[in-house]
Amino acid sequence: MSNSGNAQRSTGLPGWVPEAARHYLAHTETGMSIRELARAADCHASTVMRQVRRFENRRDDPLVDQSLRDLALLVSRMHKERHEKRGSMTQAREMIAAVDTGAALDSEARRALRRLAEPGAILAVARDMEMAVIVRDGPGGTTARSAVVPREVAQTLALRDWIACLDPLARIVRYHVTAAGRAALKRELAEAENHARAAIDQDDAPVPSGRREPADDTAVREFRLSLAESPLTGLSRRRDKDGQPFLSRDQIIAGERLREDYELSRLDPAVAQDWDAFLQGGAIALSAPTNAGGAAAARARIEVALSELGPGLGDVALRCCCYLEGLEVTEQRMGWAARSGKIVLRIALDRLRRHYDRIGKGFGPMIG
Repeated sequence: MSNSGNAQRSTGLPGWVPEAARHYLAHTETGMSIRELARAADCHASTVMRQVRRFENRRDDPLVDQSLRDLALLVSRMHKERHEKRGSMTQAREMIAAVDTGAALDSEARRALRRLAEPGAILAVARDMEMAVIVRDGPGGTTARSAVVPREVAQTLALRDWIACLDPLARIVRYHVTAAGRAALKRELAEAENHARAAIDQDDAPVPSGRREPADDTAVREFRLSLAESPLTGLSRRRDKDGQPFLSRDQIIAGERLREDYELSRLDPAVAQDWDAFLQGGAIALSAPTNAGGAAAARARIEVALSELGPGLGDVALRCCCYLEGLEVTEQRMGWAARSGKIVLRIALDRLRRHYDRIGKGFGPMIG
């Protein structure tokens, strides 16, 4: 294990904190000079100076400012504990290293980033609220909520420069995804695609016993979650023969609620579910309460919803709302006639809407 790896485990800064932010915190909270930080990072002093100035200018952003305040408390405590024990050079390396991978927080941040990359999506956060929401333009000029994001996750996105706001002084601050955020998402999708291809190659390898298990296409579905529109987004702009929206606002909200639970359920690999097997009656239901939080409860809510829909309707809802599979692909998989998928999806969404209305605690559509 390298010295850098040891330093990463010994410090208390989360692993998602950018190097530039660590430089800024080490300089402002511990009084370390720009030159010390530059020597520890093996870069030019002017580079560190630009990083420090940039983060100072970004403190007008309420999410960035709060994130830096929280991290500053952590850095100050570490500095106080180690001031008498370590030399300045070792301390500098620790201050600019990352430790805790923060896997859960990082996973939620990337989940929120996927939703923000969708057309017309913004993240809205009020100064006195613990939660932020992601909203997206809906049919007829309406606004629908597509995800709820903990404030610390929103702070993570802002500090990484994945989101930015235009009016930091507004009562409700609205953030949009940045070019850096889209680039990070594209890298994630590329990595998921590489893993998927590796899994497929491994599955295609000869099996000594001559027996082949069915391939798990979870990895393949991962990189299909691209920046393209979901089937619901495309159908929301269509009109029927009477000129009315093909999907009602409540139907779209029901589909988004199912997708939100699906993405929440994937945050914890320990409760992963083979949903295709579940629809075929081959999965064991989860006993977690559906009104609780966490990945297990989200999975339980999906099980109840898909059981309500049953085979066929559950398949199309799962594939179009959760897997973001196109209608043509779904029709081919299910053996349906061309252009019949949108009718079945509308029926599934209407039944899903009635299910959510019946159980209550709905997925609120509006903000502000």
